Amino acid sequence: MKTVQHSIRLPAALDTALRALADRQGKTVYAMLRRCVKIGIDGQANPTFSSSDDRELVAEVASMSTRLADVERLLARTLHTACAAYCYARSAAMGGGKSDEIITAETNRAYDRQRAAMAERP
Repeated sequence: MKTVQHSIRLPAALDTALRALADRQGKTVYAMLRRCVKIGIDGQANPTFSSSDDRELVAEVASMSTRLADVERLLARTLHTACAAYCYARSAAMGGGKSDEIITAETNRAYDRQRAAMAERP
């Protein structure tokens, strides 16, 4: 294989990245540069995704996002139902006597506490 010599100038940030990559892979800077150029040309000449593949991926991500939002709403309703069940059971265990309005207010406070506790978790 006949090789051709080229002189190139890289911005300092690219040179730093190239040197770090070469160090990590145990190659010389020149070998790494050659590999990067080869992979870059291969990627430009033979793209792995067509635009129709991109559209399909975007549509699937949008669909997943919609389904995730549905799951979040379902979980919020489930949490609220669990808080209501807890508040009604607690009221009944303590002898009852509380009106639905009072239990609803307790339910909402319990729900808000649980949502706040979830927001604090990483």
